[in-house]
Amino acid sequence: MTAPGIALVEARLVAQPGDVRFLPEVERDHLIISTIQIDGNWIIRSQYGDDIWQLTGGTTNFRANRKRMDFTQVPAPYRTVVKEAMYRYLMRGRDGSVKPSTLTAVSAFKHINAFLHHLNSLKLKHLGAVTPLVCSTYVAACRSEKVKRRKRKKPLSAGELAKRFQAVELLYEMSQFTATPIPTHPWPDSSANHLAGSTGAAQNRRSRTPLIPDEAFTTLFQEAYALMKRGDELLSIRDQLDALEEENIVLPGRAIKDLKNRHLKDIGWQRGLRTFNMALIDLRTACYIIVASLSGCRNHELVYVQTDACYRTEDDDGEVYWWMRSQSDKTGAGKAEWMVPEAAVEALQIMDRWAAPYQAVIAAEIAQRRAADPQDPEIAEAQKHARAVFLSNGQQNSKQVRTLSNSASGLKLKAFAKRCGLTWDLATHQFRRKFANYAARSQFGDLRYLREHFKHWSQDMTNDGYALNESQEMELYAEIWDELEAIKFGLAEQWLSPNEPLAGGYGKNLMDWRSRQENIAVFKDHKTMVASVAASHAIRSNGHAWCTADDNQCIGNTLEKTRCSGCDNAVIGRVHARMYQGLYSDLKQLRHSDDIGPGGQARVQRDLERCRDVLMSLGCDPEENAA
Repeated sequence: MTAPGIALVEARLVAQPGDVRFLPEVERDHLIISTIQIDGNWIIRSQYGDDIWQLTGGTTNFRANRKRMDFTQVPAPYRTVVKEAMYRYLMRGRDGSVKPSTLTAVSAFKHINAFLHHLNSLKLKHLGAVTPLVCSTYVAACRSEKVKRRKRKKPLSAGELAKRFQAVELLYEMSQFTATPIPTHPWPDSSANHLAGSTGAAQNRRSRTPLIPDEAFTTLFQEAYALMKRGDELLSIRDQLDALEEENIVLPGRAIKDLKNRHLKDIGWQRGLRTFNMALIDLRTACYIIVASLSGCRNHELVYVQTDACYRTEDDDGEVYWWMRSQSDKTGAGKAEWMVPEAAVEALQIMDRWAAPYQAVIAAEIAQRRAADPQDPEIAEAQKHARAVFLSNGQQNSKQVRTLSNSASGLKLKAFAKRCGLTWDLATHQFRRKFANYAARSQFGDLRYLREHFKHWSQDMTNDGYALNESQEMELYAEIWDELEAIKFGLAEQWLSPNEPLAGGYGKNLMDWRSRQENIAVFKDHKTMVASVAASHAIRSNGHAWCTADDNQCIGNTLEKTRCSGCDNAVIGRVHARMYQGLYSDLKQLRHSDDIGPGGQARVQRDLERCRDVLMSLGCDPEENAA
């Protein structure tokens, strides 16, 4: 394979037509499909005439075999026309859209192929025979198809149906640039989304991401954190075993394994080499959980993380902020940074050490390939993974090392959760939603766990100084804000429930306001009223009340907690009753102290009355529950 100069390759790409209808076969088969750069030289990766198009680009959390189009898998009658259609799609994209990403194009090819196999089963020999009636039989077949999911056969999800039907629409559109176009739209009076049942609010993917329950999340994080803390110890043992193997390299594999097992027993590890190796894999999973939980990174952003990814900055007040460098392809952001607490930094430092032997394998592979063929395209592929830290061996016991794939990450997470005794169906994308939820809740002071790790999210997100780094992944802030709005809506809905007792000056005003029919009649419905109240109030928690003031300068937020009982900005709910009951009991005992003086006695009496007022307003008898 030759390595033409950059200018030559670019000139050929620019000169290539948007479709191949009028090209001679020889010229068509030499069209460039994909290129890759090795040491400054451009290598043609795939050409039109190849049976398999190996595409380049795409995130590193998908294996190379997920980035190819294998036309030998397409029914023979359609191979020529599908190549024509997919070439058009890759070169120009759909009408009104940008060109597809590698993964989008390969996914479309897969779903188009499913439709073509259906046509082949109907004995149709060309796309010109495809009619809306034929397409309706495909819709019916997909709706009746069942796939195995969690050990049970279930119908295809609305999302999967939508992808299949969208692929048919795509094929129709692209076929207009081929020799045998589909004559009419697959479903003239409908759409892929409508046929799949995925129209309306159901399309909001984020809302469908399940929120990991606090109890499950706490168990998961604590187990991961405990294992991460043992990381250096485990890696030191691994280094000892590696040194032992190096010293006895001439011995057969079985003998080396016996030596390692003996060494493990000698140092107190009684569970054998296999279990130790599993513990090392679990260590990688534990570090993944910690960083994903504390950064909000998507899976592909996390596995892009490379060695020495963290650095620190310090503001004028001496406050230290840690930053993690990576990359985001979701919105084309490219290089990006995330603010993380020290626990995430510690986990990544463990991963730097964990990954070193795997990185050495990649370096050796690159050297071997370069010695054999300096223009081997696999050199560029290996270089993409050379400094990554979340690495793994290839599939089927392959010695090749690559970035941990999305599917492998998911399987390891599920296995780790199961070993923690959890029944929650854990998935990679759930950490981002949980992070956004925790970061939002940190403003409301209701975090029972990880409070220290989330302290850097406790400031008001409307503060102009909130974004401290222009390289931050800003879309994450929008998701945190969505969670914040959802929490505020739920709180306002609770406040406006007719039978919900409230205390505090503003709480009593709210109870009075919600009881007046003329106020409620202003709004179209109850949901609109709740949304209006949530949107029009600044709401923050100080631990003993919800404060609706524009700032948090009031002394009631800190030194004089009982002031909230009568404050016009404070709402106190049943969730705060235990705190006021405890304070009431403590004050009752303090009232009998002889060493606090008249001023102290007066203050104790005042605070007792304030606590009593709050508890009575919430329907609690302070004397009945007093210690």
